[in-house]
Amino acid sequence: MLDSAVVALRLLQYGGAMILLGSSLFFIHALPRRGAGSAGEAPWARGLIAAAAALLAAAALLSLPVHASLLAGSASEAFNPETLAALVTAMGLGKAAVVRACAAVAACVLVLALRPSRGSWSAVAALGAVAVASLAWMGHGAATEGAMGRIHLISDVLHSWAAAVWIGALAAFLFLLLARRRSSEEATALHRALHGFSGVGSLVVAVLVMTGAVNGAILVGLDRIEGLWTTPYGRLLSLKILLFLGMLGLAAANRYRLTPALRAALGAPEGLDVAVAALRRSLVVETAFGLAVLALVAWFGTLPPPAAL
Repeated sequence: MLDSAVVALRLLQYGGAMILLGSSLFFIHALPRRGAGSAGEAPWARGLIAAAAALLAAAALLSLPVHASLLAGSASEAFNPETLAALVTAMGLGKAAVVRACAAVAACVLVLALRPSRGSWSAVAALGAVAVASLAWMGHGAATEGAMGRIHLISDVLHSWAAAVWIGALAAFLFLLLARRRSSEEATALHRALHGFSGVGSLVVAVLVMTGAVNGAILVGLDRIEGLWTTPYGRLLSLKILLFLGMLGLAAANRYRLTPALRAALGAPEGLDVAVAALRRSLVVETAFGLAVLALVAWFGTLPPPAAL
């Protein structure tokens, strides 16, 4: 029961932190500063960030008594002050959870209290970057010792930041595509966002592949790759890689086929609806794959990696 709660809370923290960072960066760099199509004019933008921040804060705080129970070996110790104090003062896992919760609360207050602007989104993105970086202390990256431990931790943080840019952009794109009515200016802004993200997406993929290779070499070991499928961790990691490849295929279709089709349809209402519907279907599947990847990471992050067996 507690193990399932740990996985679920890890998933919620991954999702909340990545939307907090990735969607805020998307608002800054992919959308117009003001006017039609800007985040300030989108009624859902502040709600998305506030919801992600609230979810992250709640999940991070709830994870503390759950981990306290596991640490003490009894569910009755969940709210024991001494156990909780030891968790948040002496363990990186607990300290990181507190950092995430504080960053999330601050981001939620900022986004609700301030008018949407590049300054407010930048502040939220900075808090999101802190929250996402702290996720490394929730996984195997913080457990590796010595010089290799520092390399692993840095690689984990970079991997998480890159994933956040992708996941956060997917969330924002979905909301943009779910709008039932859009002006020609909004349609043009949507195309520019899709077209502009392609370059960023290539960099994101490169970072994910490189840091994933580093993490894999440390956690799996080059001499254990052939037997990867024989361990629960290895099977889940293999499934994650397959889903990642599926996301790459969908992203390539969006970039080289569906986004050009949207550009060709600008100014033609009927053609525009068809192009947007095709993009919406593709991005729904890509987002589902992304959520599945996060769920797998939340799960196999609780399992011993092959290198530890």
